[in-house]
Amino acid sequence: MNKALIYLSFSLSLITLLSACGGSTTSSPSTPPPSPTPPTKNILMNIDANLLGQQATELVIFAPDEQITNISWQQTSGTNVNFLAGNSKVIAFTPQGAGDYSFQVNYSANGSAKTLTKTVTVADGNNLISVRLGHAALEGNKVSLRAWLDHSIKDATVTWQQTSGPTVNLTNYTNGDLAIFFTAPSVNKDTVIQFQASVNDGSANHTDSVAVLIENTDNIKSNAYFDSRLAKVFPYVKNSIYSNNLVNCFYSNNLTSSCTLSLTPLIAQQTTSPSVDDIMARVVVSHQWMGDRFKEFLINFDTNNDFKNLLRATTGIVISYDVRPSFYWAATGAIYLDASNFWLTPDERDTINEAPDYRSAFGKELRFVMPWRYVKNNNYASRSVPSTERVTRTGQDGLYRLASLLFHELAHANDFFPSSEWFSHNNNSRVLDAAQATNFESDGLASNYPLQNNIMRSLAQVSFAGSSANSSQKAYLPADISNFFSPDIATDYYNYSSLREDYAMLFEEVMMFTRYNIQRDVAVTNRPTGDVIFANDYIVDWGQRGRVGEASIKSRANFVLQRVLPELNNVNMINALPTPTAMISGNDWIENLDLSTNPSPSDTQQSKANKSTLNQQRLSAIENQRYFHKDLPKH
Repeated sequence: MNKALIYLSFSLSLITLLSACGGSTTSSPSTPPPSPTPPTKNILMNIDANLLGQQATELVIFAPDEQITNISWQQTSGTNVNFLAGNSKVIAFTPQGAGDYSFQVNYSANGSAKTLTKTVTVADGNNLISVRLGHAALEGNKVSLRAWLDHSIKDATVTWQQTSGPTVNLTNYTNGDLAIFFTAPSVNKDTVIQFQASVNDGSANHTDSVAVLIENTDNIKSNAYFDSRLAKVFPYVKNSIYSNNLVNCFYSNNLTSSCTLSLTPLIAQQTTSPSVDDIMARVVVSHQWMGDRFKEFLINFDTNNDFKNLLRATTGIVISYDVRPSFYWAATGAIYLDASNFWLTPDERDTINEAPDYRSAFGKELRFVMPWRYVKNNNYASRSVPSTERVTRTGQDGLYRLASLLFHELAHANDFFPSSEWFSHNNNSRVLDAAQATNFESDGLASNYPLQNNIMRSLAQVSFAGSSANSSQKAYLPADISNFFSPDIATDYYNYSSLREDYAMLFEEVMMFTRYNIQRDVAVTNRPTGDVIFANDYIVDWGQRGRVGEASIKSRANFVLQRVLPELNNVNMINALPTPTAMISGNDWIENLDLSTNPSPSDTQQSKANKSTLNQQRLSAIENQRYFHKDLPKH
């Protein structure tokens, strides 16, 4: 799909209720929507008056004066549609063709059982623009919406207009193609805000509307562990031993103090040989499908029990549409996973907030970049799917990206809670206190095998922590960075960001080669300038593939490996690491992808098979950010 320019216009008045505008096609410019008619309370609302096939729509429980719980949606007639928020006040779905689609929702309102029904009629034809995804959000939640255009529309301009509800302000990060991002406004009761997106294909104007229900909630306390609004989540297994504690202890704006180990013990304190069911009993999700996909991952792709064993050092797992980026946090003992690692269908992907990484501007004043990637058979190990494409993935497609993430973040968990200390903590101790009382294995790594270059340490704070660069740092050229980095014993630029990250990076890289025969590339390049930058604009000054196999680094890797997972045969794993392969200085990042001198026939076939993927990577920006460190609370 071609990129489209995005123009944003908003109504100046504060319209508080819905206008009834659905998908439409007109041969003349669009006119402002009519003043909305106040909807009746306690109804099931659908804002799309003229719904066509392939056009997303939503149903909203509008009962602003009632306390609603125990929501359960059902489709009662019509061709089956897929909705993925069955316990929410809003469901969204995309009818595939003309016909009537009927729905029923059961819920409790102020303690009384209630039922609402609604039939949605879809006319013949397909709408050429569809906005996804209508949903419910708490005030203060981050919200993203995306317009999808039919493939017949080329080089078009999408215009957005807010047509109802308290006026919202877009964030500065509006560089997602066809997408808008904003923070849900404060409201006193449930309030619907609505947007209309329109596009002209040269002969007609096509529009679609989308509704977001903003829910009122309690103010966030000044001493809350999470000071930004979190999504609603629930235990994946509702009747487990600890299910009543998981949300409040892991992912709540009401959390003001770390829970005790008696409320959320380490998984290892419950069992040292956890099953998939043991793990899933500690999972919290914003959508059911996220837990389903994580469970499938453990069943289908954890044949060596690496991830189940690594998870012993955690108290649980949170997967939510608003977690971005992923992280491990010793304040709760839980690992927090970005749901973008798990989606398989376009409908699943639609439920995930896609606001850009706030760290994307870090280090922009520096004159170098240190890109990285994972490579298998001289090609990208992971399949990258642009946000503008609606495709279906398999679990294999996202395996390596997810595996590397888990190896890294769970190395942190096993640093804070090493196996030698799992049973040394008092159950009445807070998780945070127990974590901070540990004898960090990463401290031992720094003591026995310290990184040498302090200039790289300081630069890492600019690139990964958002510190401002000084004049000396701004003056360093790629050649300077190559001279700083290459003689040292870090595997990646990110190792310099902290002692803990140095430890986790080593474990991750060894495990990716051992389990999947995948190597990590790291390089020093220029920093291209301009509005449009491609991967082949990055010219390599120095680079290596499989740097963890350097003789001077192997002893560090061995130190980490035998401590994170003592069950592993660390000696054989370290001895099997190949000697690093040098990149060609002066070639660009893409030209340095195939480093084989005499490619085998299978390599050649693989290269041909992945030509389209390679072309896609060539037209993409390089991967620059690594992982995320969330500071621990002071109380």
